[in-house]
Amino acid sequence: VQLQACGGGLVQAGDSLRLSCVVSARTFMDYGLGWFRQAAGKEREFVAGINYDGSHTIYAEAMKGRFSISKDNAKNTVDLQMRSLEPEDTAVYYCAASIMRIAQGTEEYYSYWGQGTLVTVSS
Repeated sequence: VQLQACGGGLVQAGDSLRLSCVVSARTFMDYGLGWFRQAAGKEREFVAGINYDGSHTIYAEAMKGRFSISKDNAKNTVDLQMRSLEPEDTAVYYCAASIMRIAQGTEEYYSYWGQGTLVTVSS
């Protein structure tokens, strides 16, 4: 399984940005998918997760109402729509896949990781 994230960049506070991750897998719907992020000098943290068919999503508390995760089973992609971005959202964002098909936020259950895409939010 290979994941390739893209869409990061430099934005201003209050802007929106959409990240996308292409998942190369034999059967895309065998996996639960998630987004994590890691800011400089900090531990990697959970952002959002989605189950295998897209019917269930979960979010970290700080992202609820601002971020939205979705997947396109025809395109083998999982997206993260981010709104009202704040400087504190500056981080490298990673997409990940888990053989557990549920939406879940525990990093240890994700076996496959993309390379990360940098999001920088200026004040």
